[in-house]
Amino acid sequence: MVTFDGRAAGTDPQVWDPWLRGLHALPRPVGGRVVVVAAHPDDETLGAGGLLAELAAAGRPAHVVVVTDGAASHPGSPTLTPAELAVRRAAEVTDALAVLSPGSPVTLLDYPDGATREHRAAVAADVRDVLTRGEPAALVVGPWRGDGHRDHRVVGEICAELADELGAELLEYPLWMWHWGTPEDPAVPWERLRALPLADRSVVLKSRAVARHVTQVRPLSPDPADAAVLHPDFVRTFDRDVEVFVTASAPMPQPLGASFFDASYARRPDPWHLASRWYESRKRATTLAALPRERFGAALEIGCSVGTLTELLAARCDVLVATDVAPSALTSAKERTAHLGTVQYLQHDLADGVPGGPYDLVVLSEVGYYLTRPQLATTARRLRDALTADGTLVACHWRHPVAQYPLSGDDVHRTLAAELGLTTVVRHVEEDFLLDVWSRDPRSVARRTGLA
Repeated sequence: MVTFDGRAAGTDPQVWDPWLRGLHALPRPVGGRVVVVAAHPDDETLGAGGLLAELAAAGRPAHVVVVTDGAASHPGSPTLTPAELAVRRAAEVTDALAVLSPGSPVTLLDYPDGATREHRAAVAADVRDVLTRGEPAALVVGPWRGDGHRDHRVVGEICAELADELGAELLEYPLWMWHWGTPEDPAVPWERLRALPLADRSVVLKSRAVARHVTQVRPLSPDPADAAVLHPDFVRTFDRDVEVFVTASAPMPQPLGASFFDASYARRPDPWHLASRWYESRKRATTLAALPRERFGAALEIGCSVGTLTELLAARCDVLVATDVAPSALTSAKERTAHLGTVQYLQHDLADGVPGGPYDLVVLSEVGYYLTRPQLATTARRLRDALTADGTLVACHWRHPVAQYPLSGDDVHRTLAAELGLTTVVRHVEEDFLLDVWSRDPRSVARRTGLA
């Protein structure tokens, strides 16, 4: 049985950070209705606020169900009666969701705080009604059953049972685990934890929404019975650029290795039509225009494919090392650039490390999402270390979902930005692709060339 004091600081949030970097990414829900269930008003914000913001930004606001009234958070308070506290907490969760996901329907079931076990059958019936009302829920998001709080366990069990009954996917969010647990604790379900990378906007909105739960994050009065329920250190646990969920026994995401690319090139010599589509030609022009220097010394292009970008990069570099995991792609690239004497080709898998260096320029175009999140994080740090003192890294990736890719294009760029720790000198965003340029030299092009 887990015991803990919720008003104490608990485990330092920074203890978890190195471990969270190794988590595989959770794909964003792409279809169907999502229902987020909370045991108490504020659970949905702390545990799934980022997910709610991401879904809202995608035009798919989730339905939120709050099971209890939260009236037991301040027993013995001289300031608010339980009935008054219940009214305050209902207003707070409404305000928080207006920040995170204004279009989300909210159902407050108002069961007594701390009595979910005693009302289990009725709670299950009410939650089932929400899940089956209109379009059946495709994804149920609820508290983690191992969180160490009785209400969380009971509501989590109900969510799991109903998801199984209705054939819906289930995600569980831990809350108090971050407080009482440590990374080495055998109770932490590392094999089933996944990290949902959050956009900067979602991180900001979640922080603002947490602050709306005033009765939980601030004292009601100087009286000890009115102390804040959530210690500031505990609140910092949820101020992250990822949100962590416990998944079902899903297969571990796998990188797309050499066999995937060999099969792709066996079907067509140019699988992604890089040489024939104007879309690709325009994207190459955009990439070249984003380079912050007219010319580079040594450069590395990762995943050169048939050499369409390689040919253009070579004109801007003294030496260009172009790599690919597929031999047939390298053969095509060599033929395309046979008239150039500055390109060195290398069959290489990025997961094995960074070949050579240091480099003034590294280009990572349409390859980051073939790696898992831990692999990409490690690769980003290796690439950073392979840059010269004023080196530049360019990344460009497709933004539309591809089922077999371990990461989305947006997730690739979030991971790169976090792990590189370099200045963003160019950021170009379209519906179809994302282009970022990071550099050890933080100056703009005008400053580099003496215009400013």
